[in-house]
Amino acid sequence: MSHTPHELAEEFPEHAERLHALKSTSAHFARLAEAYHAVNRAIHRAETQVEPMDDLAEEQLRKERLKLKDQIHQLLLA
Repeated sequence: MSHTPHELAEEFPEHAERLHALKSTSAHFARLAEAYHAVNRAIHRAETQVEPMDDLAEEQLRKERLKLKDQIHQLLLA
């Protein structure tokens, strides 16, 4: 199994404990984290040509991942 880059623990190593705690205690945070992981996995599959997609679709996924990452970061800082 290959390593999927941009996992949340990798993106926010200084917040590893808070990530885990929020996933367990906040349904909203858990949904955001799951959505982030789903988009991130789709991007990884496109990058590795497991599920190729056109450039526009991949760009839209990257924008969605960034939006979710920003929302998650704001909750980590709250």
